[in-house]
Amino acid sequence: METASWDGQCRNLTDEFVRESKQILGDNLVGIYLHGSAVMGCFNPLKSDIDLLVVTANDMPDETKRAFMDMIVSLNAQAPAKGIEMSVVKREVCKPFVYPTPFVLHFSAMHLGWYRDNPDDYVKKMNGTDKDLAAHFSVIRARGVCLYGAPVSDVFGEVPAENYMDSLWYDIADAEDDIAEDTMYLTLNLARVLAWQQEGKVLSKQEGGEWGLMNLPEKYHELLRKALSEYRGETPGYDIGAAKEYAGAMLRLIGNNMQPQNE
Repeated sequence: METASWDGQCRNLTDEFVRESKQILGDNLVGIYLHGSAVMGCFNPLKSDIDLLVVTANDMPDETKRAFMDMIVSLNAQAPAKGIEMSVVKREVCKPFVYPTPFVLHFSAMHLGWYRDNPDDYVKKMNGTDKDLAAHFSVIRARGVCLYGAPVSDVFGEVPAENYMDSLWYDIADAEDDIAEDTMYLTLNLARVLAWQQEGKVLSKQEGGEWGLMNLPEKYHELLRKALSEYRGETPGYDIGAAKEYAGAMLRLIGNNMQPQNE
């Protein structure tokens, strides 16, 4: 795995994650897959999390979930600023693809307090379905790295375009209201969603911003450049009025070509 900004610390962490996952899950482990910025050449330790997907053959009993979560929490303390984001899914929902996708367990840094305060409650309740997994599966199929186990092509079936688009829409639908609070993320994410819709390209946030500079009207270029500079670790000031105008225009462009699926 060679990416421009994937440093030794993170490689060591994923190697340890694989080693301990094999020990905890044993024969139930089908594979471990890396996705997100780490496989797209734009990992930034200040802005990026480590995105992992674990596939198992069967469910995990609660005591195994506790052991697995304890391992992840320990490794998360060694991770870059945004930490680890990880989901566990069963192989049966991967191929053929099931949407919304059921998951067995999930972790991100935002849930760390819940697990520390009440681990039994966490392992019993942290399961269900997650529309975001359609996007994660699509990135894994297009650009993901198998860290251990069965090859990507053996495990992950095609994600129908309507499911992928619905997953993307779910993430951006409130962008006009939310962009004032999360300007960098939504500016870049809206561009990469439109890039996929128009050209079928599965891009990182950084690549989405660069695509926007090449393909969107010039009046949005200053916003895109500032979002890209923040993604690289700088602290630009944003014109929030312009950001809201951009979000509204992008949502109209994207929405004109699709309809969100019904639940």
